[in-house]
Parts: sequence; structure tokens; C-alpha cells
Amino acid sequence: MKDPFLEFIQGIQTALAGGKATEHTHRLTLQTLLESLGTGVTVINEPRQEVSDCGKPDMAVFRGAVPLGYLETKDLGKNLDAEEKSPQIRRYLKGLPNFILTNYLEFRWYVGGEWHMTASLGRIDPDGRVKPTKDGVAAGRELLGQFLAHVIPSIGTARELAVKMAGLAHLMRKAALATLQKEPETGALTGWLAAFEQTLLPHLSAAEFADMYAQTLTYGLFAARVTVGSGQDVRRDTAAGLLPETNPFLKRLFYHLAGPDVPPTVSWVIDDMMALLNAVDLEAVLADFGRGSIEKDPVVHFYETFLAAYDPEKRKVRGVYYTPEPVVSYIVRAIDHVLKEGFSRPWGLADPNTLILDPACGTGTFLHSVIALMYDTLCAQGQAGGWRAYVSDSLLPRVFGFELLMAPYAVAHVKLGLALQERGYDFPMGRRLGVYLTNTLEEALKKSQVLPLAGFITEESNTAAAIKQDEPIEVILGNPPYSVQSANKGDWIRSLIKDYKKVDGLPLDEKNPKSLQDDYVKFLRWGQWRLDRTGQGVLAMITNHGYLDNATFRGMRQAFLKSFNEIYLVNLHGNLRKKEVCPDGSKDENVFDIQQGVAIGIFIKHVAQAPSPVQLDSAQPGAAGPQQEVKVYYADVWGLREAKYQTLAEMDLTSTPWQELQPYSPYYLFVPHEADLQAEYDRAWPISKIFPVNSVGLVTARDHLTIKWSRAEVWETVRDFVALPEDEAREKYNLGKDVRDWKVHLAQADIKLSGPNKKKIYPIFYRPFDTRFTYYTGQTRGFMCRPRFEVMRHLLPGKNLGLCASRGVEIGGDWEHIFCSKHIIQNHTVSLKEVNYLFPLYLFPSENPNNNASAGQNSFLALSEPESPYGRQVNINPDFLRHLEEQLGLTFTYENQGDRQTFFGPLDVFYYAYATFHSPGYRERFAEFLRIDFPRLPLTGNKTLFAALVDKGAALTALHLMEAPALERLITTFPVPGSNIVEKVEYVAQAPSPVLGSPSTVQQGAAEAAVPPMSGRVFINAEQYVAGVSPKVWAFQVGGYQVLHQWLKDRKGRALSFEEIHHYQKIVAALTETIRLMGEIDALIEEHGGWPLG
Repeated sequence: MKDPFLEFIQGIQTALAGGKATEHTHRLTLQTLLESLGTGVTVINEPRQEVSDCGKPDMAVFRGAVPLGYLETKDLGKNLDAEEKSPQIRRYLKGLPNFILTNYLEFRWYVGGEWHMTASLGRIDPDGRVKPTKDGVAAGRELLGQFLAHVIPSIGTARELAVKMAGLAHLMRKAALATLQKEPETGALTGWLAAFEQTLLPHLSAAEFADMYAQTLTYGLFAARVTVGSGQDVRRDTAAGLLPETNPFLKRLFYHLAGPDVPPTVSWVIDDMMALLNAVDLEAVLADFGRGSIEKDPVVHFYETFLAAYDPEKRKVRGVYYTPEPVVSYIVRAIDHVLKEGFSRPWGLADPNTLILDPACGTGTFLHSVIALMYDTLCAQGQAGGWRAYVSDSLLPRVFGFELLMAPYAVAHVKLGLALQERGYDFPMGRRLGVYLTNTLEEALKKSQVLPLAGFITEESNTAAAIKQDEPIEVILGNPPYSVQSANKGDWIRSLIKDYKKVDGLPLDEKNPKSLQDDYVKFLRWGQWRLDRTGQGVLAMITNHGYLDNATFRGMRQAFLKSFNEIYLVNLHGNLRKKEVCPDGSKDENVFDIQQGVAIGIFIKHVAQAPSPVQLDSAQPGAAGPQQEVKVYYADVWGLREAKYQTLAEMDLTSTPWQELQPYSPYYLFVPHEADLQAEYDRAWPISKIFPVNSVGLVTARDHLTIKWSRAEVWETVRDFVALPEDEAREKYNLGKDVRDWKVHLAQADIKLSGPNKKKIYPIFYRPFDTRFTYYTGQTRGFMCRPRFEVMRHLLPGKNLGLCASRGVEIGGDWEHIFCSKHIIQNHTVSLKEVNYLFPLYLFPSENPNNNASAGQNSFLALSEPESPYGRQVNINPDFLRHLEEQLGLTFTYENQGDRQTFFGPLDVFYYAYATFHSPGYRERFAEFLRIDFPRLPLTGNKTLFAALVDKGAALTALHLMEAPALERLITTFPVPGSNIVEKVEYVAQAPSPVLGSPSTVQQGAAEAAVPPMSGRVFINAEQYVAGVSPKVWAFQVGGYQVLHQWLKDRKGRALSFEEIHHYQKIVAALTETIRLMGEIDALIEEHGGWPLG
């Protein structure tokens, strides 16, 4: 009997001799080899190009009906190293547990996505003949033998199963999307896409449907496997009948999506998913589900693990995160207490007439807790014997959940069905759980059946719409998604959000209120809308805690005060972005695996005529005394994650250490604050009102392309970029995929339309003391994403001054988010995290008189300068100037500066503000308010103090613009020659030593104050350093940037020029002098009566 391997090699040689061999030519020979190596082995060689194009490997190997593995073939002798790294092979490795990549001579075997073995049968000689080797054939025999004998190991943990399912679901999604792109309009998947889009999920794209399709089949098969139990395999033709009765929609949907009409481009992955699930140790997996922890519900963790492996970006966009059990428990127990004490319902959540909804139910964690509490209530009342009847009559008709994503929707049905089953309830034919596949945030409109296949989809949609619109829901609870980049952009919910864009009857006047479009805000707004329709009820959710004190949410807070009678807020903190720490300085952790801090909000609405406040223990604030129209209570929970879990598990609504708040205009804060200081601060003028024409900094979307170190580098880049074909430009400049507001072809078109023109190269103030260059056309969605031309143009002439500031503080530390600029700025110029705003002092007429933005600005101001230099106007509110004139007894002049005895000018206003904002006393006194909104400028009526602060502000401005002549007298040295390359930046403190030039520091009279007790060296590499830098100067920050460190960090890998070394040392001098001046500002204020300013 001939050796099958030698026959295989001979077959390849024969095909080669014919001179027309291709990759496909050798597949039949390989198929014969594989089938000869194992009893009952069948190999399917996929000859249809359309099937292979949709993601199926070239060859599938079966034993009977059970898939053993897959092979992907490449041209004979082709180098497999590059192929191994291709997206196609990476996708296969992620989803296929037993896989071979081969060029017919070399075989690479992968198990579970990892390389396992390689065998090379031989090589091709220069004369074109295949030369086998004895060792190679032996290795090939061993490899293919093990490949065919490989058994998918039994899976016994939920995590392992979730990861494996995710890999196959990923392949299924790719195959479905490719099928949609290739099949005709009459194709099966195309028809289902149309049915879903028209009846259930408007705006559904092909990619989103492919995702839904993959998740539907994945979790449908999983649910069928759970239902059938151990000892019986799931088959595609019987899976629909095995799905739980709790979910008739999924049963009917699955029958169509996985039935006989499934395209072959997809069916192979479905079969593999069934093989995977049939190999599962189901009892072990379900037991793993039962091993819950205080941190995570295991079924939820299963879904989280699946989604993180399947599509982590979708997890982010939809804001999907598990809710820890202690958090759920606290919320559910609190609602139960409110219903009993505030609504006179002794059975609380178990009350048969109270309708309950989780509008973003995910895997059903909150509803699971509600069901458990209902069961415990009946048992405590001695009514356990009536549980089955209670479920049918009083639970299923009034407990609802809405979910948009198919995977958690299916898991919720499985989880809640098991919860009821474990407590003795079996679903009869025709009964279902009230969990529906729908988008809560879409308007509740009933649909008619528009497609023949869409009948039961329409039924699901219409039932959910009726619940949204008509049912008197009284309890709304859950953990909605948090996502500023919201995927929910329907007109209906966005129109509801408009109510949050006004406060005290006036518009918010926010330039960038995108935070109000966060998904969690929309879900809270929806809950408020629903309870307003019902007339009473409880809204309880854990969400992002930003709405508690962020200025953008002040309209939302006022709306809550109008809708609800009582509000309970538990701030769980854990904001990594703000670098929150406990009040004692110890570590604070989030209850989720996220960076954004969170809070529990419980909002109670009573019938308008007869509010009945919840009864608190008498020791709690607010338990006694006259009732106000709205009661707002607040509590903090700080500490490590496990400690927070323990606190929430042990605490209830009555034992929470509440602090009563008194929210009032204009911010209606939902956090404690100093009321007396608030009144003082509110009398001050916000800089957004002082300088009314302002905007956020520009956004390039591609800094590495658009911003350069020199004019020459900008010009070279622009000319090269615009001349390249689009794909080459994208690759050369590492530009990645286009985004909505920045595309390569639009950037190139913008440059072409403008010239290119060297006159379009402008300085840009990139970071503190760091001016760079860019090509600036002012065209939105051009070379820059958002150039903010309407405001930035006023800095282009180079004869202006602008205040740079942030609105509030998002990260930890003190408020230090202020600087000045004479150039355009980007949106993070003076803050690491917060978006910057630019407030120009002067406005210049547009070169284009038809420029609408410019015309609007010029018509705003009543203050025109009849003989103003450069044709400019002053960007200062006339009402503010009149107020300041009254305070000081001075008259405003259009000249840059007045004598400050009779007149004051625009620069005097700027310098006064700049000095005040650099007062350490100001920053400390108003710290909590500076974290919330724009800084406010308190006004003095003392002309002497005003003039002195103007002088200090002028000195600071000159330092920060690097225009103070004294900066040329350096107080540091750079003594060691070397490469000048910035490699590793490190600060080493030293005892004080004499410094060259120290007798003639920036100000001789202040030399003693300027010289710190310690000095130090800033190393740029192992040998070279700047000496004479004090610890205070090294640590000095602007907006979260450690100035001296950041400047060098941005230049890592660059060789510094002499000019740059000199500039860096001037920064040291400027910061040294800044620290001295800040101290003098505080001393001046104290000399003239201190705070509040007189």
C-alpha cells in the first residue's frame, strides 16, 4: 500500500508539471490525503468563491456530522509569515479552535487560537520539483494525525464559554455582513434587515443588523442548550423548539434566522457554534453561574466577558457595564421602603398594583433582585403557597424590562426564567416574561405590518410601545448606559432633552452642551417623562455622577426639582478622571471597572395634591421640622471598592447618613457647598459674560500632521501631503481611518483651495510656554477638524491678547487653569483634561464683509471705537464696564490703558482679572465653585488696590508671553556638553549652591525671596541637565500640566537647539517670578482689607 503522503506529494508534482497549477488545483489532492488518514473523516472543499469571500475557510473537516477543524490554503510554497498576520487569519484564530494554515508543503496548526505545531514536508528545487524530506513527512504525519484526533476540550466555566462563543460570533457577524453586501435584494438576510429596520429598530444599518444576527443566533443556541440540559445535543433544525417559553419572540425569530433558508455563507459558523455548545459541560457551567460574589453576578459577568471579547468598542459605545449586587440591593430595598412608607403600600414592590420597569435592563440584574425580594416578601407574609398563582396573576403582568442589544436580551430571559423556575414556577404555554427587545429612547409609536416576514417583530415592537406610552408605570429603576458619544440620536428623545437646556426660564447659553446628550441623561429624562405622565412614582438609578454639580446640568437639576417631591442622592465617587481621593487623603475606588465616578439617585414623585414624605429615623436630618416643597438629601460613600460594597449591603434608606441640601439658582447644586461664599461668588462676573465673544479652542483631529515645530516644517508637510494620492497620504502620515469631521480628501481639498499659501502659516499656542506652528485656513472640516474661525481669527493679526481658561475642573488638584496668549490656541492648551476657552480682548473686522459670524459679533457690541487702532473693537460687556465704572469712580477709555486715577482701559481690565485669578487666596477661597464653572471676577471699589493689581497682572502677562526683558538674565545653567537629546527627564533636588548670575536675578530686590532653600537639576539625559531649578518651580502646574516636565516630555527624542535650551531656562525664570508675584498679589489684597474685596 502506497504512503498517502508520498501520493500527495506526487499529486502536487504532477499538477506542477502541467504548468497551470493554482491554489485551488491542489485542494482535491489535500482532501484525499486527509480522508485517507482517519476513519469516517469527510472533507468539504468549498469551491464557491462567494462563500469563501464571506469568511468561510477553504476546507472543513468532519467526522460524521461533527466538525473537527478547518484549513485555509494558500499558493504552493507561499511564505506564510505574512499570511499569518493578515486580518483574515487573525479572525479565524479568534473563532476556530482547531485550524491549519498551509501552502501545501508547510502546515501550521493552531489550537484555541495559539500556534501548536509546524511541519514542512519538503521544498521546491530551482528546477521546480518538490523534494520531500524523511523528517518532514514524519512531522507532517504527526501533525495531521493530531489535528484529526483533536477533541474540543469540554468547557466547564462560564468565562471560558463566553470567550469561545465570542470568537465564533465574531466570525458569524463578519460572514453575515459580507453576505448582506453581496446577496440580491430578495436575499434572506436583506429581507430580515428591512423587517427589523421598518418595524423595530429605526436607522438600523447593515453592520448593526449583522451584529444583531450573530448575537441572536449565538444566544438563541445558548438558551436552547440550557433548556435541553445535559445528555442531549442541539441541532439547528430543532433549536428553535428548545428555546424557553419565556421568550416566544426569540423562538419565532430564531426559527427563521437559523432555519433551512440560512445562506451557506453563514450556516457553517452556526454549525460550529452548535458543536461548541454540545461539547460544554453544562452542569459545570450552570454551577459556575451559581457561584456569585458580592462584586459580580455571574450571569452578568458571563455577558460582560462575552461582549469584551466579541466587541469591546460596542461595549464602550453602548456604555455596557455590570452592576454589582450590593448596589442593586441598596436601590431595590430603598424603593421597597419608599413604596411602603411613602405610598402606603405595605407589600412594597410586591404590591400587585405597582407596575415596574427597567428601561435598560441588560441581563436582568435589577429585575432578578426585584423578583427575589417579591418572593421573600410573600414568604415573610406566610404566603409562599400562593407563589405560583402570584407570579401568573400579579408578577408577570406588571414587571417589565426593555433592552436594545440582543445578547443581554436573550440572557435576561434565561436568567429570569431560571430565577422563577428555582422558586417553583414553570412557565405554561403562552406565558412570557415582560422583557422586550426595543429601544426605550425611541418614540413609542405603534407600527403596522409592512413586510410579510415582520408580523411577530411588529408584535414585539407594538407591545413595547404600548407599555412605554400607556401603562401607568410607577417604578423605574436600573443602570442605564453611560456614553457621551451616544448612539441614541432620535429626534424624540433629543427634543425632551431640550427641557434641560434652560434654567430659570432662560437658555443655558452653553457653547458645547454635549454632556446633556450622554445616554444616562437621556434615560433619566425618559424616566422623568414617564412618571410625569403617570403622576406619581419612583425613579431610582445608578449613573454617572456628573449631573450632581456640573454647570452644564443646572437646567436638568432644576427640572428635577420641579418634577419630584423628594430626592435622595448617594455619591459613590470613584472618579479616576478627577483623581478623587477620600477626605482623609486615602485611596478612593470606583464600584465599577470604569473611570467615571457614579452616584445613586432616587427621585420620588407624589400625587400633586397630597405629598406624603418618606419617614426617616428621627435622628436623620430633615426628619423633623416643617416640610418644604422639595426635600433633597445627600450622602457620600468613600473608600475602597469592597468597603463600599459592604457599606451598601448593610445600609438602607433610613440608616444612610443624609445631609439636607438647599439647591438654589443659578446652579441648583446637588452637592453640599458653602452658602455664604456662594452668595459672594455669585456677585462676581463670570468671564464668559465679561468677554462675550469667546469659544472653545480649535480641534485639529490630527495634531501630528497639522502642528509642527517650525514654519519650514509646516510648509514642507503641507506641500507634500496635498500632492500625495489619498491612500498614500493616509499611510505616510499615519492618519488612520477618517472620522465624521476630518477626512483626508477634505483636508487635501482645503489646502488646494487655499493655495497652498505660506501666508496661511500661523503660530499656535500649543501648551504653556510652548508656541508651535500650523497651517490655518479657518475652514471647518478641512485641514483642521474644527478651527473655530469665528473667534480665532481675532488672534491672527498678531496685535491682540486673549485669556485662556477652562470651564470647571475635571481632574484632581487645585484650580490653576488660566493663562494668556497672543496666538490662536487648541482646546487643551492650558489644561490636561478640561476643554479650553479663548476670550479675546479685541475684535477685528473680517476681511470678508459677508462673513456672517463676524457680522454677528460686530453688531453685538455697543462699544465701538470711533478712532480705534487697527479698526478693532473692545470685547468687553458694556454692562460690566458700567458696573466697574460705578465701583471705582473711574471712566472707561478705548485707549489700551488709562491713568487709573481718572480713566481705565481694556488692558487694565485684562491685567486686573489676570492678577486676581493668580491670587492663591482667590483660588483657595472659591475652590469648590471654580471646579464647577467659569471663573468669576470679583470687583473692588478701591482704586489703589485696582491699580496695584493691574501692575501685577501686567507683569505676569509679560512673563507668560515671554516678553519680559528681565527673562534674558538667566538664573540657571546648562553646564555639560553632550548630544542635547531629550531621553529621560528626571528632577534631582540638591542643597543650595551658588548660581551664576544670581546677584542679578529677575528683580534684584526680590533675590532673597526668589532663591529657594533647595535647588535642583533637571536632567534631559544621563549626562546633561539644567541646574538651579527649585522644587517649587519644578512642581509648578498650569491646568494639570507640570510645566517644566511637560515641555521636555513633548520633545522626547529630539536634540534641543541652543535657542530651545535658552528658552527652557527662561521658562524657569518666568515661573520663579510668577510664584513671587502670586505671593505679592495676596499680600496686596490683605493690605487693603482682604476678602471679600471692598
